[in-house]
Order: sequence, then C-alpha cells, then structure tokens
Amino acid sequence: MLVIVHEELIPPDDIDGYDLTRVAWKMEFDVIETLGMMGHEVTTVGASDDVSMLDRVIGHAKPHVIFNLLEDFGDVAVNDQHWVSFLELRGVPYTGCNPRGLLLARDKAISKKLLAFDGVRVPAFDVYRMGERRERGPRREFPQIVKSLVFDGSVGIGQASVVTTEKALRERVSFVHREVGSDAIAEEFVDGRELYVGVLGNERLQTFPVWELHFDRPPKTTRLIATDRVKWSDRYQERVGVRTAEAELPARKAKEIQRLARRIYRLLELTGYGRIDFRLTEGGEVVFLEANPNPQLAYGEDFAESAEKRGISYESLVQRILNLALRQHRPG
Repeated sequence: MLVIVHEELIPPDDIDGYDLTRVAWKMEFDVIETLGMMGHEVTTVGASDDVSMLDRVIGHAKPHVIFNLLEDFGDVAVNDQHWVSFLELRGVPYTGCNPRGLLLARDKAISKKLLAFDGVRVPAFDVYRMGERRERGPRREFPQIVKSLVFDGSVGIGQASVVTTEKALRERVSFVHREVGSDAIAEEFVDGRELYVGVLGNERLQTFPVWELHFDRPPKTTRLIATDRVKWSDRYQERVGVRTAEAELPARKAKEIQRLARRIYRLLELTGYGRIDFRLTEGGEVVFLEANPNPQLAYGEDFAESAEKRGISYESLVQRILNLALRQHRPG
C-alpha cells in the first residue's frame, strides 16, 4: 500500500534523538509504524502540490489501497477534497472521507446551513469574505466568536476571538483575513461544555464515547475555548491543566449526543472516520460546532483515545479504517 503524506512530514528513517511526543510528524509516524508492525507492505510518498508526481507513483506502484494522511492542497484546508477527487478518478481505494463530504464539512457556513435546514441546532452566524466591503456587521447579539471559515485545528483562535463589541468584531475579522489568510465566520458564542464524538464507518456507523475538553486550572480571566495554545502549546496545556477524557454524562444524554453525531455524519455525507464537535449548554441544549472529517489520527490523541475507551486498540483502529476503504471502493 501507499501512505501519502505532506512531503515535509515524512518521518526520518532514524528516529534516535527525537521526542516522538512533540514532533510535527507524529501522526504520520504512528500510522506508518503501526501498519508495518501489523505486517502490511508500506511505501511512503511525500506529496507536494504536483498531482502529476502522485499520478506517476500510482501508475508505477499499482497499490491495492492508499492510506491518505493529506490535510490540505496548496496550504488551503478546504481544497483537500481535490486530492481524493483525483484518487476517485484514478479508481484507487483510499482511506478517509470522500470529496463531497470533505467539501460540505470543511466550510463551516455550508455545513451549518445544511444542518439547520434539517433541524439541528447551530449557532447563528455571518460570513465575512476577504475583500468584501461592509460598513458594519449584522445586528446580532454579542458575544460572538470569530474563526477562519475553512481552517480547523484552532488555527487563528485565541481569547481575542470572542468579541463583545462591533469594533472588536471588525478588528478580529481583519485579523483572520490578514494573519490566517481566509474568509472569516462570526458565530454566536455558545457558553458551555466542549464535547467531541468520534464516528467510524461508511453506511453502518459506530460512535465512540462522548469526549470532553477539561481545564483543571483555568485562569479566571479567560473563556474556556479550544484556542491555538490549548491545542498546540505543551507549556500552556501544562499550566492550565488541559486534558480530554470521557465526559461524565447521564447515559441517556450521552446516547442522545451520539445519535446526533451519527445523524450529522450522514447529513454531511461523511465516510471513513470523523469527529463531530458540540457545545452542551448549562440548560442541557446540544449545539453543533463543526464536523472534522479525517481528524488527527495520532496515538494518544482524542480520536484514538476515545476509540480505545470503546475497546478498539490503536492497531485495530488503523486496520478498521483500512478495511472501510477497501469495502467502500470494492469493484462492482
């Protein structure tokens, strides 16, 4: 099989001297190493934005399946659909989500419009396009949270992303346009517990236990949101006690959230594996935040940890994702 990764994330042949918990290529290493340990014949290919190179490799290697670990195309997250569209045209089985599901889920406005039409509770929102001239924003209630429309992984999200005035809203939208380089979405800020649900499958779906983001030592002056530092700064995580674990919920509520995650997964036409993010308000309302097809797959991260809580080891998880790819693209 081929494992395709971004060329800058190819793990080195010799890993001596590296702290494998901190390297940028941890997910790639974990997947490649696990596939090899399970007896699969693995060839790793580093992809740039040159599709013709990948075409040549596929033509030469004739892989039975491709394990797709690409997260963007040309540094644009929403364009990762183009990689899998190419694989679809090539007729090669691949892991993870199909191009249509990627397109619907990556754009936070499209996904929320589709889900709201079907009665799913989503935050009220407005989109601010780059280069668009607007004298003032819509008259929505504050606070709002301003994010990139298409980037995930908390890119561009900080405490300043939660705004309470029109002036702060304009400033943060400008920040996203300038520093992140994408359109912005300003959503109603939903206060509450941040929950994640992992989903595995194509037609038949399996959900993992509801997972929750915790702050054991939260600063009193900050909002409890998944900022860029919360996601990626080891020092900050240690300081405020960031951790994730199974959410302590009544069994009925947990099942309700899992059912909703499966419903959203189907409405957005996702396949392979994904993670659905929610907020649970103090009043018990479950609000959709975003869908993440092909979420972070490293050992020890939320998706793998919640799978293990469900009784699925990391090795079994990787193999199941591989099996789903082969079933999804079976000839005839």
